[in-house]
Amino acid sequence: MAKQKQKKEGEFLFEKRNYMIMIAGIVVIMIGFALMAGGGSDDPNIFNEEIYNFRRIRLAPTLVLIGLAIEVYAIMANPNKTK
Repeated sequence: MAKQKQKKEGEFLFEKRNYMIMIAGIVVIMIGFALMAGGGSDDPNIFNEEIYNFRRIRLAPTLVLIGLAIEVYAIMANPNKTK
């Protein structure tokens, strides 16, 4: 059987590399949500077509999904993998 390294109490679950990838994923998600913001009208009687532009309908949700994929990769990445 392969020996598994036991984590001692007080050690982090992931390595520094995993946390850096997680931070990058969070930044991409935040950029996606920031791009979704706005586009509304101050007057409720006036419809603003800006809400249906490419940035809010295609680009921002794509960035959020890419950020989530980065987060999954950061969780699944093996920090002990040798090159």
